[in-house]
Amino acid sequence: MTGASGKAGRAVVTDLLAHGHHVVATDLVPPPADLGAREFIRADLTDFGQAVEVVRDAEAVVHLANIPAPGLRTPAVTFNENMTMNFNVFMAAARESGGKGPLSRVVWASSETTLGLPFDVPPRYAPVDEDHYPVPTSTYALSKVASETVAGQIAQWAAIPFVALRFSNILGPADYRKFPAVWEDPQLRKWNLWGYIDERDAAAACRLALDADIGGSQSFIIAASDTVMTRPSADLMREVFPGVPLTRDVPGNSTLLSIDRARHALGFEPAHSWRAEFA
Repeated sequence: MTGASGKAGRAVVTDLLAHGHHVVATDLVPPPADLGAREFIRADLTDFGQAVEVVRDAEAVVHLANIPAPGLRTPAVTFNENMTMNFNVFMAAARESGGKGPLSRVVWASSETTLGLPFDVPPRYAPVDEDHYPVPTSTYALSKVASETVAGQIAQWAAIPFVALRFSNILGPADYRKFPAVWEDPQLRKWNLWGYIDERDAAAACRLALDADIGGSQSFIIAASDTVMTRPSADLMREVFPGVPLTRDVPGNSTLLSIDRARHALGFEPAHSWRAEFA
């Protein structure tokens, strides 16, 4: 489990442990002591040798370690470090599979940004699905698009599944009280079609991807079933993106980031909504 000390990583470790998985946590800094991960390996995954050591004897890899968003580092550093980490983990996993070791699957964090965020250029249609790809608008998004291409090739070499999860904005209960600040101005969250994913559902998606009956290299949008807004989704689209067609009915506050493929292939069904925090 790489990136185990990050926001999403901590949620994934908690979920995997709760469902009986043995987790070896990896990051540059240790996870909190109360997280419950009994094994921790400090590793810099931009170094291939360390990536090899991390995945040795693993049955599967959940790879979340990356610079997690645009704007945190310079564009070149973001692209180069993310690409290097992803390539190293993917190649290390390939070495550990194919009869050479027990490793049978890689689940890793791609991003909703591959779909065209922040939608300064409106999407071609909504709900946006996996076919609305690739539209990178930053070196962060480009690192994810390029990594999906790399994963597709290495999956063929290794003959094991590589599952890319295109996570929406990962948030948790502590974040939800900030939502009323954006309700009056839909422009404030148009950048990802008002989407999000609860950290607990992001974790569940990783676990489901470990067991799903799929092969090759596949990618799935992982988002909540609703938006962060109180206004109906169709109304938001008509106001903010009036020229963008809706390809189907979007009732109520339904997500504009389609999770249909994840539902079908992974059995993914979001169990958490910010609305419960306001009930």
